[in-house]
Amino acid sequence: MTLAPDLEIKIKILIESLGFTLYDIFNIKENENQILRICITKSNREDSASVTLEDCQEVSLALSPLLDVEMPNSEKYFLEVSSPGIERTLRTLAHYQNAIGELVKIKTINKKEFKGKLLQVNQNTLTLEDTQANMQIIPLESIKKAQTYFEW
Repeated sequence: MTLAPDLEIKIKILIESLGFTLYDIFNIKENENQILRICITKSNREDSASVTLEDCQEVSLALSPLLDVEMPNSEKYFLEVSSPGIERTLRTLAHYQNAIGELVKIKTINKKEFKGKLLQVNQNTLTLEDTQANMQIIPLESIKKAQTYFEW
């Protein structure tokens, strides 16, 4: 199940009208279930870590009628609305920019791994201070997987 680009725009607009920001959309299959997982954050960045269960329910209730109309012939799926979590996937330039100052783990296409504090992001590269206090400049196009992490 893939979403049409215009449907993603409608989802984004609806979520923003409720005072949230669309963080990401995932179409995943777990066991035999198709899941449409929509991750949201609060529009106010200082409050972004505090998406509540009630917030998720509000967004889910608002999205359900839109999805029923826009996806009438799609296979059966489960809608999940959640926050991206404290250890969240970074996929877009905005994700990286919003993670400046946080700890990140990065795997590159050529299988190199980096861990450290994200210091800077521009259109083509990011700067990471690794665990030995070395500055690493990593081209965004070389990143295979990136996510924030939390040290307990």
